[in-house]
Amino acid sequence: MQPDESQYLQRKCRTGDIDVHPTEKALVVYYEVEASILGEAGNARHEEKKECQKIIRLRSLNASTDVSALARKVVEECKIIHPSKLVEVEHLLLYLQNRKKPSMEKKEKKPSKPRELLPFEGMEIDEEANINKIDDYIELLYESMPEKFRGSTLILHLACNPDNLEELLHNVVLKLLQYMFDLAVLGALARVLREDWKHSVELATTIIYVFFCFSSFSQFHGLITHYKIGVLCMNIIEHELKKYDLWQDELEKKSKDPENQSLRKEYEKTLKKYQSLLVKQEQLLRVAFYLLLNLSEDTRTELKMRNKNIVHLLVKSLERDNEELLVLVVSFLKKLSIFLENKNDMAEMDTVEKLACLVPCEQEDLMNVTLRLLLNLSFDTGLRTKMVHVGLLPKLTALLGDDTYKHVAMRILYHISVDDKSKSMFAYTDCIPQLIQMLFEHGEERMDTELISFCINLAANKTNAQIICEGNGLKMLMKRALKLKDPLLMKMIRNISQHDGPLKQLFIEYVGDLAAQIKQEGDEEFVIECLGTMANLTIPDLDWELLLKEYNLVPYLKDHLKPGSAEDDLILEVVIMIGTVSMDDSCAVMLAKSGIIPALIELLNAQQEDDEFVCQIIYVFYQMVFHQATRDVIIKDTQAPAYLIDLMHDKNVEIRQVCDNTLDIIAEYDEEWGKKIQSEKFRWHNSQWLEMVESRQMEDAEPYLYGDDPDALEQPDLFYSTG
Repeated sequence: MQPDESQYLQRKCRTGDIDVHPTEKALVVYYEVEASILGEAGNARHEEKKECQKIIRLRSLNASTDVSALARKVVEECKIIHPSKLVEVEHLLLYLQNRKKPSMEKKEKKPSKPRELLPFEGMEIDEEANINKIDDYIELLYESMPEKFRGSTLILHLACNPDNLEELLHNVVLKLLQYMFDLAVLGALARVLREDWKHSVELATTIIYVFFCFSSFSQFHGLITHYKIGVLCMNIIEHELKKYDLWQDELEKKSKDPENQSLRKEYEKTLKKYQSLLVKQEQLLRVAFYLLLNLSEDTRTELKMRNKNIVHLLVKSLERDNEELLVLVVSFLKKLSIFLENKNDMAEMDTVEKLACLVPCEQEDLMNVTLRLLLNLSFDTGLRTKMVHVGLLPKLTALLGDDTYKHVAMRILYHISVDDKSKSMFAYTDCIPQLIQMLFEHGEERMDTELISFCINLAANKTNAQIICEGNGLKMLMKRALKLKDPLLMKMIRNISQHDGPLKQLFIEYVGDLAAQIKQEGDEEFVIECLGTMANLTIPDLDWELLLKEYNLVPYLKDHLKPGSAEDDLILEVVIMIGTVSMDDSCAVMLAKSGIIPALIELLNAQQEDDEFVCQIIYVFYQMVFHQATRDVIIKDTQAPAYLIDLMHDKNVEIRQVCDNTLDIIAEYDEEWGKKIQSEKFRWHNSQWLEMVESRQMEDAEPYLYGDDPDALEQPDLFYSTG
């Protein structure tokens, strides 16, 4: 710093907690003073912070004092207390007004061993908790460790008396909790927990249990957060999980030589001690996680927990065997899993692998919540793949026969069946026979959407489709679909019909039934699926000409090519159907004579922005130019070749490919169109070459493509090793 530079001193005061003095009629105000030396430009040159406290003695406070007026006076005169803390000051003054003066006689202490706490179950202590003795219980929190434990346990009894829970919202417990807050009990408990939690697991469990009772009511969450109990609980959980790892390592070291008798006895002794410590630790973890679960109702608090790695702590706890703790941990994870960031954290922690060990299990609640967590995670593609790799597929399939878990298991399996790589894995389980049986058990009712959607996905795989069609499978499906006019069931049949080989041959005997459904023009969705199924039957043994004549389908197909004559999905299926039928020479001639080609060109103009429509219409032209009669019609009587030339350079790769193949056939059979096509191809390639040359000329900064050395390509060691 220059000697002539001006300096300024700035002081800031930040108020912290306000508490009561443990022995005197006084308030203790904790605050922080921040002193900064500022330069002339206002930037800080040096900063120091110091934590301070101020004692406000209230000698005039007695039983007749107006607490509200005194609180206002304290806030007005003490500048470091913000006016927003007026209510808190009033509560503390009320506590001081009612606090009994501690007796000067030494109290006789009962030497008693702290009893083991069983969270959420009844606890027994030497005396009955009484709200009138609350002051005495608070005084115990300032004594030695056994007395602290006794005092916190008595306070816990006041907070969770099960006899009062039924009238919770009416009087006793709610008033009790508010009264305890007014007396600043939680402040004292928080201080004891912060200072002594490492010294006694039982004490920490008991105090956290008190806060857990308060956390059941959302109106107290703000005060619990004020005392930073959530952060403290996470620190405690993290510490206990590290202790657990150390215990495991110690046991593993002592179990390496089981034949050594002395080491074996030491191992058994250590194991017994470990099991006792484990019970107490899991009680502590359970009540701490429960408190955090209650606080996570506020998404902002939940986000803070996520930032402090709550997911890591929960997933680490999945290694335990305690079923009640596992139910809580999995429930917490399920709540967190609806957010993307938490789901990603679970993916990194190999959560699916650990959950797979819990399926199946005898505990119904644990089983149910585990499946629901897996359902949430199954929306992620990577996690679905992991579920297959860790062997969950046969486990979930086995649950389809259990009414308790059937619906959740089916939803998870449905998500897995979405992935093409996983579809084939279902063929190695008994999943498909179970699903087919469920389909036929529905009678004439519409089947569950989840069930039929699952079957539709599985039918898209050839191996699965073969299993479905075994025996009378396809016959039963067709019979049911045609009877109920169920579009979803017909969609499943359509997926089966897309597979080449023997499966398509099975549909020959049902072609007439499908054609009859098209002519009836009933449910449009059902008709679409029937058309799609017929369009998939690209088999040489099928007499399409006879079928078209028998059911008079040509007028139907032509009428449904007009733009706006039906929904686009139906019109598209008609185009695909025409493409399939055009593979037959006689059918192609019949369609050309009916005037379908101009109708297709009109539809092409109307749907030129839809790549699927364009590609399918061009495919029809491709099929028709194979036949002499229809080829002459397309080349001489229509402008189809001109449209194809325009589409030669379309952005869509499939459209370009079909166009090229069709134009190559036209050029081979018609010399005039061949010259036009060749000229257009030359013009296109020429324009592409000119663009490339111009772009190369503009690259002044790079005179040579391979650097500044024009002979670089002549160096053989760029490509071959000298060795």
